[in-house]
Amino acid sequence: MRQCMDIPKLQTRIKKIEGQLRGISEMIDKDIPCEDVLIQINAAKSALHKVGQIVLEGHLQHCVRDGIEHGDADKTIAEFAKAIEHFSRMG
Repeated sequence: MRQCMDIPKLQTRIKKIEGQLRGISEMIDKDIPCEDVLIQINAAKSALHKVGQIVLEGHLQHCVRDGIEHGDADKTIAEFAKAIEHFSRMG
């Protein structure tokens, strides 16, 4: 996995999401209006989805390419299809 993506950039994104989640928790404690909380929940969900996209793109560019070029193409494609299926369930 480390070869597939920019780990520091992903970690930075994940830390921002952690901050968003803490902010949502604080909003709930402070009795902020539901609409405002929902806006922040959607923002965190979108940010997490973007992390998933980055991981999936890295997987495609490195692991899938390598599997097709140097391994079993059919198996590699089947595994990638499964990865896409898992990712699409996130929404």
